[in-house]
Amino acid sequence: MRRLVAFLLVAVVGGSLVACGSDSDAAAGGSAPYAKVATKFGEVSVPAEPKRVVALGWGDAETALALGVQPVGASDWLAFGGEGVGVWAKGKYQQAPQIIGTLEPEYEKIAALKPDLILDTKSSGDQGRYDTLKAIAPTVGVPAGGESYKVSWEQQTEMVAAALGKVDQGKELMAATQQKFEQAVAAHPEFAGKTITLGAKTGEGYGAYVSGTGRVNFVERLGFENNPTIQAKATEKFSVPVSRENLDQLNADLVVVAPIGVKAQDITGDPLFRAVPAVQAGHSVVFDDKTISSAFATDSVLSTGYALDKVVPLFAAALKG
Repeated sequence: MRRLVAFLLVAVVGGSLVACGSDSDAAAGGSAPYAKVATKFGEVSVPAEPKRVVALGWGDAETALALGVQPVGASDWLAFGGEGVGVWAKGKYQQAPQIIGTLEPEYEKIAALKPDLILDTKSSGDQGRYDTLKAIAPTVGVPAGGESYKVSWEQQTEMVAAALGKVDQGKELMAATQQKFEQAVAAHPEFAGKTITLGAKTGEGYGAYVSGTGRVNFVERLGFENNPTIQAKATEKFSVPVSRENLDQLNADLVVVAPIGVKAQDITGDPLFRAVPAVQAGHSVVFDDKTISSAFATDSVLSTGYALDKVVPLFAAALKG
C-alpha cells in the first residue's frame, strides 16, 4: 500500500506539473491539445500524440489495435490469455501488453508503465476509479450515460479514435461494420419484430441482458426486440437476475443463453430451462463455442464483424426450429 501511495503521489505531482505547464503554454499562446474527448467526467485533453497507451475498458485494447495502436498495458476481460484479445485481433500486437486487472486494476502496475493515455471507455463509470487513473495520466472514461458498461461499439470507436487522433480511420471502421449489419438484415428479414432473450448462466444462476448493452444492441440492430418481460425489470445495471422458479420469463421467439463459468450442458441439461416453451419448440441457442460466445460478448469494432459471421446463421437456424 505504501508503494502504491508513493507511485500515485509521484503521478499526481507529475500530472500537476504537466497540467501547470500546459496552462502556462496556453496562456502564452502555445499550441492547442492534440485531441479532446467528451466524457461523463468532462472534456479530456490529450496534450500530444499518445505513444504509451494503457487500455483498461471492455474492448478498448481491440479498438486501439483496430486503429493501428498497440497498447503497452491492457485488461483481459474475457480471460483470453496471452495477449488478452480474441482471434479476430490475432497478429495485431508486435509485443504482448502487460495484462492489467479488470474490476480492480493494479494502479501501481499501470503507473509503472508510464502511460501518456489511459483508455477506460467501457467500464463501470465509477468516479473513484476515474480519479485514481487520471492522477496517473489523461484518462478517457465512459461517455455520459455510459455507466455499467453501457457503451456501444460505435461510441467506443468514436472516443478511442478521437483520443488517438485517428478520427477518419475510426469512421471507416464503423462504416465497414455498419455495412455488414445492413447485409445481415437484408439477408434475414425474418428477424424483424421477433422477440429475443439474451441470457447467461453462471455459478450463481441465470440472468438476462437489457437494452443499452452490447449484446442487446447487436440483436436490435438485426431487427429483434428485446424480451419485454425482461426489459420491464431493467435497472441501471446491464442485466437482471432470473430465478430458477421464473425461468419461463426467458420465453421469447428466440432464446439465446451463454454459459459463464459453467458448461453448456449445465444449461441444456437443466429440466427447468428445457421446459421454457421456446426451448421446447427448438427456438433456442446455447453457446458451446467459447470463441463465438466471446465475440458476441466483446462488442468491439473488431469482434462485431466476426460475431455477425458466426451467430447470425445460428439465430436463423434456431428461429426455423
